[in-house]
Amino acid sequence: MGTVRNARVNQGGPKCAGIVGLGLIGGSFARGYAQAGVRVLAWDPDDDVMTAASMGTVAGELNDETLGECDIIVLACYPEACIEWLEAHAQALADATDTEAIMGPVVIDTVGVKGIVCERAFELAREHGFYFVGAHPMAGTQYSGYAHSRADLFQGAPLVLVPPAVDDALKLELLGQVREMVRPLGFGKFSVTSAAEHDRVIAFTSQLAHVVSNAYVKSPTAQVHHGFSAGSYRDLTRVAHLNPQMWSELMIDDADALAFEIDHLIESLGAYSRALKERDQRYLENLLAEGDRIKRALDDEASH
Repeated sequence: MGTVRNARVNQGGPKCAGIVGLGLIGGSFARGYAQAGVRVLAWDPDDDVMTAASMGTVAGELNDETLGECDIIVLACYPEACIEWLEAHAQALADATDTEAIMGPVVIDTVGVKGIVCERAFELAREHGFYFVGAHPMAGTQYSGYAHSRADLFQGAPLVLVPPAVDDALKLELLGQVREMVRPLGFGKFSVTSAAEHDRVIAFTSQLAHVVSNAYVKSPTAQVHHGFSAGSYRDLTRVAHLNPQMWSELMIDDADALAFEIDHLIESLGAYSRALKERDQRYLENLLAEGDRIKRALDDEASH
């Protein structure tokens, strides 16, 4: 596979973007691109969503005949759906990619786990001859669906990239092209990692937070919290409201890493519980001080 050098992209960003899936993330990609003057082609299984998106955002349907018009194609759907779409359209992507002329659309995904998607996507790209880079925009809300998408969702947000195992020159070219093609969306920091490292860390930073929040509201005391709760309750319960189908698929795909984090948290919580049951204030104070110290160190590291 040659280096990607799509002339349309190199002249100031993408002229046409394809979006598969118009939920919160895909819809925000579509709105952001459209607001920046980029032509958007899209596909979503929900006809009502397609109708809504066609009113000022989506210019046409993304299919085998039109995907060659795109400089970038964004797969913004569940892990298995991303893989199925790539398998169904791999030949069309290859037909739209000229490795001799070093031109063609670059495909990225937005899935919250990278291992299962990247493994199959890299395999398909290698076998058929098209370009794929794993991606995870670190932005979102507790809500889902096109109705909650917005053009500025990614302003200043980090974007994690997982490149294929290719030579360094091609890898740098691919990463540079993806950065250029998402530039209209206003992403902030870019980081590059492997699929395995991404999934190990994201189990802690994202998935565990959703599990804790979701489990926290199952306390019977939650039924009488009104009038007794403020910022702490609001912050801890924000992501208890989630899409069960999507999150269960993401968590199962990252089961080992997430189970490890949950077990470690249970062990830590057990120490607090023992201190309370034994009325050991000094031990409890030490536990609280340790957590405070770790948090301060993490914040200090992030500020430098």
